[in-house]
Amino acid sequence: MQQQFQPAFQTASYTASRHKVLRNTYGLLGLSMIPTVIGAAVGSSMSFAFLAASPLMGSLAIMAVFYGLVFAIQANRNNALGVPLMLGFTFLMGVLLGPLLQYALKFSNGSQLIMVAGGATAAVFAVMAGIATTTKRDLSGLGKFLTVGAIVLMVAVVANLFLQLPAMQLAIAAAFALFSSLMILWEVKNVVDGGETSYISAALGIYISIYNLFTSLLQLLLAFAGDRD
Repeated sequence: MQQQFQPAFQTASYTASRHKVLRNTYGLLGLSMIPTVIGAAVGSSMSFAFLAASPLMGSLAIMAVFYGLVFAIQANRNNALGVPLMLGFTFLMGVLLGPLLQYALKFSNGSQLIMVAGGATAAVFAVMAGIATTTKRDLSGLGKFLTVGAIVLMVAVVANLFLQLPAMQLAIAAAFALFSSLMILWEVKNVVDGGETSYISAALGIYISIYNLFTSLLQLLLAFAGDRD
């Protein structure tokens, strides 16, 4: 009898552990939005003249800081230092929204488009997270597709740092919107299936996808629905 109950107990314990990781992931994601909003408010009033003077070097410096912080968070994904590093990272990401928000606010309907992009991002996240937590399908194969997609997008982003083509930038934004939506689906599903056991690492990955989705949608909205009058 004891042997019969043991597997059931282990399964219940494993399920409870995965639910705890998912719950903590959502909690840290929600908390991360606070420094993001504060950072965005700071960035909206900052001067980013150094980026205009040297867009290539500025972009490379930002990427270096970005990947440096991501590495630091991942290195502390299982200890208490990971949370303040995550919050510092999200504050910086909020600050880096400054140039895009400043550009958006030059449009007469810019503030409305920012809210639409935010609402659309929240809706996509809710749908993708809902699918990930309810579907019984194995989405592990999606990871390989996303890996290839990430490489292609990175090459395109670096190439456009030199080419500076507006049409290519819009194509990259559209691709990032789709890619980020699928990343949210895959990342949440990975937590649900027990593939990711660190809520800090999970929150980081999902946050970056949400961030990229928001910025991509806002760029597309500004390009096709922005009113300069």
